[in-house]
Amino acid sequence: MARNAAAGAPERAPAPTSRVRGAPSASVAGLALKIGALGLASALAIWAAVPLVGAANWIGVGIVAAVTALVFYVYLSPRHVPLKYLLPGTLLLIAFQILPVLYTVSTSVTNFGDGHRGDKEQAIAAIEAYSVVRSPDSPSYTLTVAADGDPATGDLVFLLTAADGTVYAGDAEGLTELDADDVAVDPSGKVTEAEDYTVLTTAEINERGNEIADFAVPTGDGTGIRSSGLSMAYEGRATRTYQEDCDCVVDSATGVEYVADDAAGAFVSADGQRLLQGWQVGVGFDNFLRFVTDPTTASSFLSILTWNIGFAAGTTLLVFALGLGLALLMHTRTPLRGRTLYRILLVLPYAMPSFAMLLLWRDMFNTDFGLINRVLGLDVNWLGNAWTARGSILLVNTWLGFPYMFLVATGALQSIPRELGQAARIDGAGAWQAFRHVTLPLLMVAMTPILVSTFAFNFNNFNAVWLTTAGGPFRPDNPLAGATDLLITYTFRLAFGGQGAQYGFASAVSVLIFLIVALLSVVSLRQSRSLEEVNR
Repeated sequence: MARNAAAGAPERAPAPTSRVRGAPSASVAGLALKIGALGLASALAIWAAVPLVGAANWIGVGIVAAVTALVFYVYLSPRHVPLKYLLPGTLLLIAFQILPVLYTVSTSVTNFGDGHRGDKEQAIAAIEAYSVVRSPDSPSYTLTVAADGDPATGDLVFLLTAADGTVYAGDAEGLTELDADDVAVDPSGKVTEAEDYTVLTTAEINERGNEIADFAVPTGDGTGIRSSGLSMAYEGRATRTYQEDCDCVVDSATGVEYVADDAAGAFVSADGQRLLQGWQVGVGFDNFLRFVTDPTTASSFLSILTWNIGFAAGTTLLVFALGLGLALLMHTRTPLRGRTLYRILLVLPYAMPSFAMLLLWRDMFNTDFGLINRVLGLDVNWLGNAWTARGSILLVNTWLGFPYMFLVATGALQSIPRELGQAARIDGAGAWQAFRHVTLPLLMVAMTPILVSTFAFNFNNFNAVWLTTAGGPFRPDNPLAGATDLLITYTFRLAFGGQGAQYGFASAVSVLIFLIVALLSVVSLRQSRSLEEVNR
């Protein structure tokens, strides 16, 4: 009976098993991938933490530890599946977007730059070291010039061999004795190799000659070591020493006192003379107000801003009109022989390196030897006149930018059903009316964000201006502001051109440019919201 009942009952499906074919190998591969990823995260954490520990930056060490702990928690936990996909992108966004923006903003309210890179103690040490003069009984060293890292940009280091054969490394912080096993010295006493340092060649020394001549190693008590040629160095006594009681630097040669100005981060004399070595301090909104209060920059700011907006808007309009026109020409139903070849040729400017094409166009506009004047039989100084230079840059930028707009417009046109245009023609609309009231609104839904991004890109198009005109031509009464300067090129010249690097000022202008572009972009996007009605 029981057997019959069992026989009459429907067959039950076999219970699912937890193992399927291929599952073990997939689990092993996934585990190996997870171990590798977490191992890489640990290695990156150690790599980031070591210099932070060396600099006693415990806040940074805590952030690295917290991020590493978060990564391990998310990927070792069976829960939080969405976060496993979002975390890498979020961390990269913070590291490469948010942190640089915050650092730029924080730098913009300081006087950070050449002469104002460190704190007050470092400035005092530099002032005393740079004023060292040799005395008759001062010790001398065999000098080898080296760098900490890259030979062209790394911090200078003097590798000094004393009379007893001891080798020291001297940098802006002072002297450090080197282990004999870490250096190789030739019979003359010059260091040929040193661990952790790069010995400069003669050519590299010549390139950094002025920097080497000004460099000095502080040794304490108002003494320092300076170079005497390229093979010898001497230890002398500073003529400028810091006096703590008056918080000032006294020049023993002239008797002038330079009192510390903590607001400006510099030592200033009674007649307003300022020592070159200062320290980093906060200056509030002084860098932002410089465009208004400084006569040198205020006189040119408005005209440059006007041309900057005109350049970005004109380039955007021209590349849009040309790219869309060519896309419409290639999109017609009329058979066009060689259409594929034409499309390839139209995209070629986009495939070429832009910097090389900009230099080529600059030579083509040359007055005496340029291809344009020779072919057209003209004698026009294209880049020497304000308006022809501006027109030349717009032409070059349009030639470089229209292929991208052509590709975007081609894709957008292919997504619009042809039946819509045909229906408009049946209703009595002409070709222009069908394009104006049907095709163009649908195109603008897809292309408005592209146009806004094109405007933002060209607002800061440093290469297009710098590689063709370098901001010129310049008026005789204002050699700092050129007729084709954008805010970014003008700022580069002011911040890094004449009086050394001014990172605080450059950061302030970067923030200002960002605010201008963001404001114009937000206004443009809000005005284009009406286009959303097309798809409803």
